[in-house]
Amino acid sequence: MLKKIPGESLPERNPPIEMDTGVFRALGHRLIDDIADFLSSITDYPVTTGPSPRSLQASLPKTMPLTGMSPAVVVDETWNLLVNNSLFNGHPRFWGYITSSPAPMGMLGDLMASAINSNCGAFVLSPMATEIEKQTIQWLGEFIGYPAAGGIMVSGGNMANFVGFLAARKAKAGWDVRKLGLEPSKGKWRVYTSAETHTWISKAVDLFGLGLDIIQWMAVDEDQKMKSSLLDQKITEDKNQGFIPLMVVGTAGSVGTGAVDPLLEIAAVCKKHDCWFHIDGAYGGFAAALPELKNIFNGIELADSIAIDPHKWLYSPLEAGCTLVKDENALTDAFSFHPAYYNFDGEEEPQTNFYERGLQNSRGFRALKVWMAFRQVGAHGHIQMIREDIELATRLFEHLKKYPDIETFTHHLSIVTFRYRPAYIGKTSDPEYLNKLNQGLLNRLQAGGEVFPSNAVLDGKFLLRVCIVNFRSGIGDIESLPDIILREGKIIHEQMQKD
Repeated sequence: MLKKIPGESLPERNPPIEMDTGVFRALGHRLIDDIADFLSSITDYPVTTGPSPRSLQASLPKTMPLTGMSPAVVVDETWNLLVNNSLFNGHPRFWGYITSSPAPMGMLGDLMASAINSNCGAFVLSPMATEIEKQTIQWLGEFIGYPAAGGIMVSGGNMANFVGFLAARKAKAGWDVRKLGLEPSKGKWRVYTSAETHTWISKAVDLFGLGLDIIQWMAVDEDQKMKSSLLDQKITEDKNQGFIPLMVVGTAGSVGTGAVDPLLEIAAVCKKHDCWFHIDGAYGGFAAALPELKNIFNGIELADSIAIDPHKWLYSPLEAGCTLVKDENALTDAFSFHPAYYNFDGEEEPQTNFYERGLQNSRGFRALKVWMAFRQVGAHGHIQMIREDIELATRLFEHLKKYPDIETFTHHLSIVTFRYRPAYIGKTSDPEYLNKLNQGLLNRLQAGGEVFPSNAVLDGKFLLRVCIVNFRSGIGDIESLPDIILREGKIIHEQMQKD
């Protein structure tokens, strides 16, 4: 209730969401202690307890609260809910998909960002945050050897690739695509990408009105890399038939196997045919910083745009993605509008307003955790951790080869693929049986919480996949994996034999 202040017309507010400074300090200290204890003992937990939706729903409040409760109770109950019912991608044996172990410095950065609560859409709303984001973007480009003139922090790989895609659409349209839309293209545009490309490209052509049929899926070689000679041939054929090559997407670390396309060769094809060269480096792009891998990433500097994800291989807490562009005008040309209700133009010095460079107007301060981690460990520290992840994957690949019942397939960057194949099945065993066996094994491993791999599908084969982007993983963790695979695989195999 509002209380009247003597002599004043407006009552004094007592907002229930405000918190006493002493209470906030005590809760904050206790929560930080709980988080620190959790991080120091994370190996005592399973990667996940594999909770069911029904069990989780039963642990939540039954109805929306109409009155409040003690802040201490809210914090304590919430922390217990999360610790007892979550998957921990910070666990040293989490190797599924591509989400890294979160850096403690990033956690503190997110706390700071929430406290200041900058709206990074406009400079006037986020002066220091804007300049830190600009510097972070430049550092990310410098780190991977890309001469970025501009960019923007986004939520992750999908959004980072979407921004590059929309920049290409505006830059390569021979008409005012923002005013006239896609009608002038009349279905003539073509997008070229490898069959190993992440599903973001399908989402992009669908959501942005071009249609799935414009994608030309290019074949890959035995190392899962795009065949650039076929790319040149296909674009030439399409142009002769009246189609317009809009863009080529090269992959710097495919999601399934970690393969890196021949970027230098693709860049030459794009230059020859005047099409936009975009690189999806959301996972593998950061490995370009390693001197010993420079030859694999030759050509990355020639891209018109690149998507990278600090929450994949720079160990940032979610969310942290980034689009880099060679021409910063490509972003403002594609996204900038100036409504009358915005008054964000600086009177004296030029100001950067990130709402003009991407899809969001209101934006959180994602760059801070990335920037702080760079300051903590430096480029050399990041290179060391990425190199160690790759070395662990190499050791795992060689270690798996020692086991007759495990069949290895690929190793690129820090991703290894393999499958459980009992020796007594025989070489002529049903391929579908092996697929079901390994899918059942994966489900059991993921639910069991001892380790957490994911999967890849290669030439119709369902494979187990380990992706190491985890600074907490060690030799002991990866050397434990084969015995777990054999033990759990035998259980699934025996169950299937009985069915």
